[in-house]
Amino acid sequence: SGIDTLVLDEADRMCDMGFLPDIKRILKSLPVKKQTLFFSATMPEDIAQLTHNILKNPVIVRAESDAPAKTVSHALFPVPDGLRKKLLFSLISETPSGRMLIFTRTKYRARSLAADLGKAGHKVAEMQGNLSQNRRQAALAGFKRGKFDILVATDIAARGIDVSEITHVINYDMPDTIDAYTHRIGRTGRALQTGEAFTIMTEEDEGLVKKIERILGKPIERRRVNDFDYGNFDPEKPPVSGSGSTGPAFAARRRPAAPSRSMMFRPGRR
Repeated sequence: SGIDTLVLDEADRMCDMGFLPDIKRILKSLPVKKQTLFFSATMPEDIAQLTHNILKNPVIVRAESDAPAKTVSHALFPVPDGLRKKLLFSLISETPSGRMLIFTRTKYRARSLAADLGKAGHKVAEMQGNLSQNRRQAALAGFKRGKFDILVATDIAARGIDVSEITHVINYDMPDTIDAYTHRIGRTGRALQTGEAFTIMTEEDEGLVKKIERILGKPIERRRVNDFDYGNFDPEKPPVSGSGSTGPAFAARRRPAAPSRSMMFRPGRR
């Protein structure tokens, strides 16, 4: 009964980790009249519904624009899925030295990719949900200090990473939504510094790429890695609708619509 302010940070992350039922139970036990503040990097449907149900006349504050920072350059590296890892290693080899953050879609892939990079002689750490909090903190601290040049992470584990020296973000796996892409890319190009965002792209990613290009307001350059053996595949050839996966161009595929852009909430009292 003595609580007059509730602050819920990383609201979308809590939902991703399955804590929404716990949040609802906590809310039911709190006084009706209180100040409530929600902070969220993205705005998924369950968070939007939660704010609609429990808040009265909320004030919505956008912390950033829909598009990534203009100081970040974007490039796509199309490749057949079977050559994805080989292309990543070649891309890293030809990329100027700097702090690099690599995103994967799953915890298993983050772990195995970090292990392979370590065996190849790279100073690398991983950050994924199966690690203890202490190990994740140690990985991030080492990355900040320069002990590691590469950090391989999943979306959820990478929330809150703030390392100004990150020069490159590489999407080893394409994210599921435009929001997730923007959040990943936001790890570089901070405080008006320049950064580069590289995305390794396979056939199934073409639909989401088109949506990202609409947000950016221009096509994303398709590049090839020098001296990489693509076989008969041409990474710089624009995709042609209806082409098959065995040809040099990708066929566009439809993806689910992305949720609305991230917002920060400063609600009123209820």
